[in-house]
Amino acid sequence: VQLQASGGGLVQPGDSLRLSCAASGGTFSRYTMGWFRQVPGKGRKFVVAISGDGGTTSYTDFVTGRFTISRDNAENTAYLQMNSLKPEDTAAYYCAASYGTPQYMTSVPWRNLYYWGQGTLVTVSS
Repeated sequence: VQLQASGGGLVQPGDSLRLSCAASGGTFSRYTMGWFRQVPGKGRKFVVAISGDGGTTSYTDFVTGRFTISRDNAENTAYLQMNSLKPEDTAAYYCAASYGTPQYMTSVPWRNLYYWGQGTLVTVSS
């Protein structure tokens, strides 16, 4: 499966953004979709994941209540709605696909995931 992330940009603290991850070349509904983020010099950190049927999600603590993951299997696209953005949310955001569960994505070393989209940069600054 090929993934293409989009939607990043420069916003002010407190603003919202929605990232998209469009998939092609696979059966989208079979994949758990996740978002990771990375700042320069650090590894990618898990943010959120959603199961293939959209019924199960996993969030990391630092985005719970602010970020929401969703997916549209008819459109082969996953979304990350980010609200109440903070400067510390500044990072390159990457979407990933896996046959594992959302819980699996919370703990797997990011280098062990095979399917990645390119990063989309989110900058939160006043």
